[in-house]
Amino acid sequence: MESIRDLATETHFRLLREIARGGMATVYEAEQLGASGFSKRMAVKIIHDQFAAHSEWVQLFIDEAKLSANLVHGNIVQIYFLGMSEQVPFIAMEMIKGVTLRTLINTHRKRRIPLPPDIAAYCASRVCRALDFAHHYVNDEGERLEIVHRDVSPGNVMLTWDGHVKLADFGIAKARTMADPSENNSILLGKKHYMAPEQLLGRRVSSRADLFSMGVVMFELFALKTLFREDETMAAIEEVVVGPTPDLVQLLPHVDPAMQALIASAISKDPTARPSAADLGQSIDRWLSTQGTPGSPERLQAHLGELFPDEFSPAIRRTTAVRAV
Repeated sequence: MESIRDLATETHFRLLREIARGGMATVYEAEQLGASGFSKRMAVKIIHDQFAAHSEWVQLFIDEAKLSANLVHGNIVQIYFLGMSEQVPFIAMEMIKGVTLRTLINTHRKRRIPLPPDIAAYCASRVCRALDFAHHYVNDEGERLEIVHRDVSPGNVMLTWDGHVKLADFGIAKARTMADPSENNSILLGKKHYMAPEQLLGRRVSSRADLFSMGVVMFELFALKTLFREDETMAAIEEVVVGPTPDLVQLLPHVDPAMQALIASAISKDPTARPSAADLGQSIDRWLSTQGTPGSPERLQAHLGELFPDEFSPAIRRTTAVRAV
């Protein structure tokens, strides 16, 4: 596939290269072409043919675009519009130049270098801001949509070369007004190593499920390893739902007790005991203020430059985009 054309608007995209391929869709770096030599680099997400043939998955893809397009926030990857080419839907979105939080964690793990606590906390704080905005989003009719991301994980957090943090991929997000395919055929949507107990059990989830996932991500930022590791679904349910609550004092002995307490509150098995995204984010910011090196875009930018000197160099800077679902 070399190009696609939005038949409704006659907007033309030239596909330059594949960036990421996931289970449901592929993301390409693309160039939007317009009148009088206009061009703009974007990321274009195209649903796979096998899913395009099923109305419930197409609707999920369309819902992602419609839901995300109005979530205009500095810490959320921006969706520009939904198009259709030869009966196959695609989403045009903001092109992100940088790396994923997953890449950052894996790089530190491979080099056996701890992630600086202020960098870890800064990234977590900004994801909390994105979640708080989504959780409290109100549409033009004044309805609070009660959006739940349901897939908060390191691979869905983008770090830009200039030091900003953006939450991506609302592909399985759920708003109060949307249909949910997982409720009809018991499909487990999301990454089980980051799912809240109620999500693993297939129950209806609230915004507090995202906070559990956020707590698991925070643990990984400080430990450089996943908190839950069982791959088989029933074993994962046993580990997260039935097993004892992880002892963070033992698992994170090098981490400040105040931060241990914040992570512990987020991974509570009881959703009502978890903080809101706003409360957790503000608590992280207060913790940062006590550390002497408060997080900032400049600090993250400098760290990325040190860690990825070749990719970071403006002359050969690589472009990445949101992962496919």
